[in-house]
Amino acid sequence: MLYSISQWLADIAGPFRLLSSFIFLAGLGTALGAGLTWWFLPKLWFLLPTDKGREYAVDADKSIGKPVSAGVLFIPLFVFVSFLVVPFDWMFIEILLCILLAMIVGFLDDSAKGGWSEYRLGAFDLLIALLASMIICQLQPYTIWLPLYKDPITISPYLFVMGATVLIWVSINATNCTDGVDGLSASLSGVGILFLGGILYVIVGHADIANYLLVPHYSRGADWAIMAFVMVGCLSGYLWHNSYPSAVLMGDAGSRPIGLLLGVLVLACGNPFLIFVVAFVVLVNGATGMVKVALLRFFKIGIFGNIRYPLHDHMRHNMGWSNTQVLIRFMLLQAVGTPILLVLLLKIR
Repeated sequence: MLYSISQWLADIAGPFRLLSSFIFLAGLGTALGAGLTWWFLPKLWFLLPTDKGREYAVDADKSIGKPVSAGVLFIPLFVFVSFLVVPFDWMFIEILLCILLAMIVGFLDDSAKGGWSEYRLGAFDLLIALLASMIICQLQPYTIWLPLYKDPITISPYLFVMGATVLIWVSINATNCTDGVDGLSASLSGVGILFLGGILYVIVGHADIANYLLVPHYSRGADWAIMAFVMVGCLSGYLWHNSYPSAVLMGDAGSRPIGLLLGVLVLACGNPFLIFVVAFVVLVNGATGMVKVALLRFFKIGIFGNIRYPLHDHMRHNMGWSNTQVLIRFMLLQAVGTPILLVLLLKIR
């Protein structure tokens, strides 16, 4: 909205031209997201349901009684700030509606006595992922780029939707599984989204750099980047209150829409393999547990031995790591590993 206002008022007063600067909008969105989330959360979390503890979870008793489902507070703030600073496009509005839908599903699960069944949640996640995939490609052929193949590839919308739906579904559930240690899910997903924002703004959203690195240029790259930075701001404001020992928990109402956005931004970058670059710790921590459970439940195949999943529970229960050690060590792996993997991904082409 602010970008459109700048087009009308730039000739009247010079300072309004700032609103047409993408870097200014990104900075403004980050600051607003962080400030509003930090300000409103403690004023409204008394309205939230409280955590009842989770069977088999490590240190579950320490979370009992804390406000949960904070995502139902900061996700609408993210949507509002995004509407304010991201240049208007109906595709972005539709994606924001998908994010709100994922939040609502998560909130209903958080609020339900005993929570929803895995199959019910998985079905809703699949429908939302399918819808988001169709919105991204607009049911038109989509150009992607791959790690070991130099030339971009244009694929049919049907092939894109099938692959993208799986990627987003996995991203939603892996992010949700990572939410079990104070600050862990928000920190890891925030780092991943921050890197994706940088890739969208500096690489695929910049025609000259994209051409130099032999990747396709996406005209909406900078627009997506602003949305990414707004989420980083909101997660920063949330982490102020969620750092150990946490005062509030995001719940499924936060982790599910965050996972959705993570998957959407990967697809907006045009390379589905980026999910392994910017969120490999999230995938190892959460998605491998999903594979273990699926193989055991449906095929009676046991893998990974006695390793507990999510992996952060194994580190705390079997290896004696504290919550702070889990957070710092996982963050270090993500923060150091992502730039190395990204350079390899770009240069090996």
